[in-house]
Amino acid sequence: MSWGKTVNQSFKTACAAAAIAFGFAGTATAQDADFAGDRVELIIPFGEGGGTDTWGRFWAPYFSVFLPGNPTVVVKNIPGGGSTSGANQFEARAKPDGLTAIGTSGSTQFPYLLRDKRVQYEMRDWRVVLASPTGGVVYVNSDLGLKSAADMKALETVKLRYGSQGATSLDLVPLLAFELLGLDVDAVFGMKGRGAGRLAFERGEVNIDYQTSSAFINNVTPLVDIGSAVPLFSWGAIDDDGNIVRDPSFPDLPSFPEAYEMMKGEKPSGPAWDAYKAFFIAGFPAQKMVFLPKDTPEEIVQAYREAAQAATEDESFLADRQATLGEYKQIVGEPAERIFRTAVNVPEEAREWVQKWLTDKYSVQF
Repeated sequence: MSWGKTVNQSFKTACAAAAIAFGFAGTATAQDADFAGDRVELIIPFGEGGGTDTWGRFWAPYFSVFLPGNPTVVVKNIPGGGSTSGANQFEARAKPDGLTAIGTSGSTQFPYLLRDKRVQYEMRDWRVVLASPTGGVVYVNSDLGLKSAADMKALETVKLRYGSQGATSLDLVPLLAFELLGLDVDAVFGMKGRGAGRLAFERGEVNIDYQTSSAFINNVTPLVDIGSAVPLFSWGAIDDDGNIVRDPSFPDLPSFPEAYEMMKGEKPSGPAWDAYKAFFIAGFPAQKMVFLPKDTPEEIVQAYREAAQAATEDESFLADRQATLGEYKQIVGEPAERIFRTAVNVPEEAREWVQKWLTDKYSVQF
């Protein structure tokens, strides 16, 4: 079996294995957890204004409402290192008392998966509360003259600039996509988050960008409305068979495989495509997650999971989620555990291919 097929198979079968390997006792309750009068910090390891920050600030008040005792829940931004700085701090300092949680992104998972030397955290030990699937949209400056993805072949002769958090961050997905499309993209590294990349786009310092769904809906749609940005394609979403299909939040935009076929005249295939798909699955279907530290007592974990579940059934949540979360079902509890385990078990062949490509392309050392 090729490891490209393994990517699909892992998505469909790892959940069943995880349910056995990481099963739940099913007897813990949240009755003993009480956060009355407490202040809970939700660490967001990015600067303000990006997709993860937007997502975290959406969730924080719902945890305040639905956690026992109604604690004050505040977002604490700790940017740096493509999110590794905040994740390292969480690993080192967070106590298992429920008063510190972290909201991560694929940019937190990818350095971990790629064994980035900056990583000092062990994600597999953390207790997952919820997973928020998301997508993303690639867009360009309207000055390039494109109107839609149908015009993408014009980019073959254009020098593009992209503001990136780092090659081993979630930006690995767009960088691999640009490579597959054969685009000449100069990646400008050092952005503190996707919000910083968007601001660089608005200042005219870069001419191609992508934002996760929440940030695109809230911050880029106005640029599209005034004619300064042109959306080209979304990354897409995963169906039950592990295939990439159109993103339900952006049904009028082609998915990346469709955009590739529009530009290249054939469906994507080969080792680069298989590697791209593996890391797309790791980075987007479970792209943003809330974790508690290892050794957090089960009653506290259950209190958080019950709070998240209650939030997803709340009328105000259902009314407001479209603008921030898009058309994605929030995944809570044991299903979140299963999808998390799938996300952190990228096929070894895909990992090795990406590591070699990153070393050859961007001189990243592992």
